[in-house]
Amino acid sequence: MLALRSKALARASPAAFRRWASTAADKDRFKVVVVGAGSGGLTVANQIYNRFKSAGKALNPGDIAILDAAEYHYYQPGWTLVGAGLKKKDETRKPLASLIPPHLAHIPENVKAFEPKSSSVTTTSGRTIGYENLVVATGLQTNWSAIPGLEKALADPSSGVSSIYSYNTCDKAWRDIDSLRSGKAIFTQPAGVIKCAGAPQKIMWMAWDRFQKTGRGDTVSVDFYTGMPSMFSVKKYSDILDNLRKERGVGGFFQHNLVSVNPEAHKATFKTADGTVDVDYTLLHVSPPMGPLEFMKGSPIADQAGWVSVDQATLRHTNPEYGNVWALGDCSSLPTSKTAAAITAQAPVLTENLFSVVDTGKVAGAAYDGYTSCPLLTGYGKLLLAEFKYGLEPKESFASVLGDQGTPRAAFYYLKKDFFPWVYWNYMLKGNWFGSKGFVRPTFGQ
Repeated sequence: MLALRSKALARASPAAFRRWASTAADKDRFKVVVVGAGSGGLTVANQIYNRFKSAGKALNPGDIAILDAAEYHYYQPGWTLVGAGLKKKDETRKPLASLIPPHLAHIPENVKAFEPKSSSVTTTSGRTIGYENLVVATGLQTNWSAIPGLEKALADPSSGVSSIYSYNTCDKAWRDIDSLRSGKAIFTQPAGVIKCAGAPQKIMWMAWDRFQKTGRGDTVSVDFYTGMPSMFSVKKYSDILDNLRKERGVGGFFQHNLVSVNPEAHKATFKTADGTVDVDYTLLHVSPPMGPLEFMKGSPIADQAGWVSVDQATLRHTNPEYGNVWALGDCSSLPTSKTAAAITAQAPVLTENLFSVVDTGKVAGAAYDGYTSCPLLTGYGKLLLAEFKYGLEPKESFASVLGDQGTPRAAFYYLKKDFFPWVYWNYMLKGNWFGSKGFVRPTFGQ
């Protein structure tokens, strides 16, 4: 009967399909529940649906539910482009409901608790939703309040303080950069885990280049203050970027972690191994500290730090009792850089293993190797495309065609500026883009 109903729905009008999807969202149990409708959640939900369909074992419309109360979905990699004056910020968001196809049930609620022993989640409204398989893709938390004075400074249009790490502030970064005529421009990066660890210096390089191209190179100094010990985690790229920094006369202050901002005095305070140091600024771009979501800390599916504990190859939960729990993206414990590019490699692996467990009771041969990528803008028209895997080992997709990816190239710049945003909205979120594999779903040796 369900199969007949599914075929009937496929012939029905889009409006009828949407009404049915809305009704499906009222169910209290689903074959697959995906928590979070960011890059990871939307991508993997569609890939799971597509995988079952391609195997001739199509799930019924409404068998997969996505839980997320957000009004909008954001293309966060685009915020760097906004900060560099290359995009308008409204190009980086769309209403979330418009991105969820009718065969997926959208439950516009957030989860407040996981109950893996009963295969259920509890939403913030108190609703209990059961699942056969759970995929967690909740992302991470940006801790703006961890730096005293920062939120006040960001809210003040004349403070000279900005950040590309939010929709509300990314355009302020461009206004500050474009209007600065002289003084000291400081760009920060925190110690610890953040989304796209190359982004703090991407916006710095774009600002530096903007100053040069508009005759301000001699009147504006640029300094990089980072809580990390080097320019980048992968030595190959770090060495190249550090040489670039020296060539361009950009100051490098390592293991300097921003701990407070005084917008009235235009002073930033950094913690070092020897204590604290106050630094004057005219422009301050802040990359704030980040971490796991508060509600994840102490959850039965999270590790001690608050990340969802999954096997780094299969993306299945590390606790055998929770074998129907999976995770990907920023919320996971995977020891790799947290980027949208990482999701393009993680989602097919998770999808294949989840499908195999449902179909055969065993995980497939799909294994994630830690692939991630950081398209490092080094100026207008140039980009260093860093690609690497577990062990911080380079894994470059274009080296055999274009040569060493440690060399900034125009071709990579236009991938970042034009192609990646286009492919994200039109293919990735629909489950039809596989990163370095392009438009072809990996088969994992089948």
